[in-house]
Amino acid sequence: RYGARLSSLCQEVFLTLALDAKNRVTSETLVAVGTLAACPIHPREVFRALVREAASTVIFVHNHPSGDPSPSPDDVDLTARLASSGELLGIRVLDHVIVARDGSYSFADAGLLGTRGRVP
Repeated sequence: RYGARLSSLCQEVFLTLALDAKNRVTSETLVAVGTLAACPIHPREVFRALVREAASTVIFVHNHPSGDPSPSPDDVDLTARLASSGELLGIRVLDHVIVARDGSYSFADAGLLGTRGRVP
């Protein structure tokens, strides 16, 4: 669903999907719109709406306009920072998915998010 929607965009966008205690999506928030190659994100902007929503867990989704879904070092660092922030706030990060023309990448499927929502 998100791949079809985001993979053809010319700019990076970053979304949060707030989930309730039964992992049902309760809201989707567009956190940032960036450039062709970057989308600056800060944990405070990411978690502001999630705290208001009383989200139990969250999935992050962003796109790579280049067509390659492989995470950059910045993506890995951001995921670690967001997972740590979520742990402090009591909002577990279930996944961070990168979508692109050539497919998608899931941090959870790659084993890069621990069972407590932390990047090992």
